[in-house]
Order: sequence, then C-alpha cells, then structure tokens
Amino acid sequence: MKLGVICDGISRNLKHAVDVMDEFDLEYAELQFVDDKEVGDHSADQIKAIDSLLRDRGKPVSCLSRHIFAGMTIDNEPGDELHQKHLDSLMRVIEMAHSVGSPLVRIMTNKKEQILWGKNGAEKWNVAHGAWQKTLSVIRPACEIARDAGIKLVVETGNGTMVNSNWTARKLIDDLDAKDILKILWDPANNCWCHEEAWPRGYETARGGYLGHIHVKDVQVDTPSATLEVCCMGKGQLAKQYGHISKALRDDEYNGVVSLESVYHPGNGNFEDGFRLCVDEFKRLFA
Repeated sequence: MKLGVICDGISRNLKHAVDVMDEFDLEYAELQFVDDKEVGDHSADQIKAIDSLLRDRGKPVSCLSRHIFAGMTIDNEPGDELHQKHLDSLMRVIEMAHSVGSPLVRIMTNKKEQILWGKNGAEKWNVAHGAWQKTLSVIRPACEIARDAGIKLVVETGNGTMVNSNWTARKLIDDLDAKDILKILWDPANNCWCHEEAWPRGYETARGGYLGHIHVKDVQVDTPSATLEVCCMGKGQLAKQYGHISKALRDDEYNGVVSLESVYHPGNGNFEDGFRLCVDEFKRLFA
C-alpha cells in the first residue's frame, strides 16, 4: 500500500515534516498548508523550493488539498463573486500541481443541507428544494477546468458539506457524468457523522472505479449532542472496521495513496505528539 501523511498534521514547516516522515518510512506527501500559506497561495519561488525539497528527499506529492468551495452555501450562485474566487483558487492549485507533480487536487462541496430527497410527504415538507442541483452547478465548472488542465479532482467526504458520504460523493460524480475526472476522497471518519458505516457499506459504494484517495483518522461521534472526539488510531469507532477496509483495498489492488490525517492530540494541543501516537497503528493496518 502507498502510505503518506497530510504534512501539516505534523508541522507546517515542511522540512521538519519530511524529517518525521523519514523517521517512520512514510513516502507520500499530501500538501495542505506549508508555512503560513494554503496551497494555491504560494509564489513561484516558494513552489520551486517546495518541489526541490520534496524531490531531493524522495517524497512524491499525492494530493494538493485546498478547501475549494468550502464555506459556500446554497444562497451563493454559480459565477458569483465567491464562486469565482474559489474557481480562481482551483486554477492556481492546478498550476502548482503541475509544478510539483501532484496527480490529484482536492475539492470540497458547499455547506450541508440536511434532507435532499424524500418521499410520502417528505418531498413536500422536508426536502431542501434545489439544493442538490445548486451543488451540481457549483462543481461542474471545476470539472471542466480540470479536464482542460489534464488533472484529476477528488471530492472529500466532509463533516458539514453536501458530500458527506460515499453515497452522495458517488451520486455527485454520476450526476455530473464526471467519472473520468472526479473521484472520491474517502474520509471514513468524516462519514461517521452522517452514520455511513465504513465497512462494508462505505467501501462497497466507492468500488468500481470511484475511489481516488483516502484519509485515515479515528473518531467517536455523538451526533445528537453535536460533539466530535478525535481519537488515537485504534481507539475510536472505526477501530474494528479499518482492518476489513485494508484487506479489501489489497484484494482490489487499490493503487492510490492512503494518507494519515494527523488531527489528534493527546490533550496538550501538540499534533506532532498525536501523530507519533497514531502512526504505528496506522502502519500496522495499512502497510
């Protein structure tokens, strides 16, 4: 399995993050924030320095992960100022992806409306009418930009976004007829919030050429109390599911990267400490 980490989960100092990656034999670098900037905001000289550092240290880039479209709502119109700002950011990230050799660029989706489809009365009284079509119109231009640029997009399954499950991610791809250019960035822990079981349902939904990239962390969700706890790997509600997922990925000859998303800390606010507590279990499961 190709293993990596979202580097700023260790440190925004990329050299230090790479030093720690070497310590634990992790090969693939996913970039989100480097120093004080999100990917897409670095200068040409800064991108050249990032590229040189990673190539010199033998760390291929797996994905550039900017929060494209995050924060938009269904009140935003495709082509409005905020939407265009996100599309401009996407184009800058794609340019950076070409420079650093990243095969993937991560996008998000707009903020979640809870009930998108319904029947036997719910379709009248409970559905957020037009919300899904608005989402399609927001994402469609991004797919066109990516096709023109010759790079693939991955849409992350997020906690509070319209795509918050593998089911909605797959429907997005199908409704846009974009399987050639848009894949699922599966974050099983994020999907716990909407109660999509990672194994077997989440995995089965993403099969058949939809899966492009994976984020791994462990959590405990309490949706009624609106409370999320990030757990040390193997200590949350996904502990018994990741082994099944790892075996299935091998059996299906998954050739993408699995990134450890180091967003756990042991109570001291230090995410590198959290990374060090999680990485051995991550490697035991997926190496």
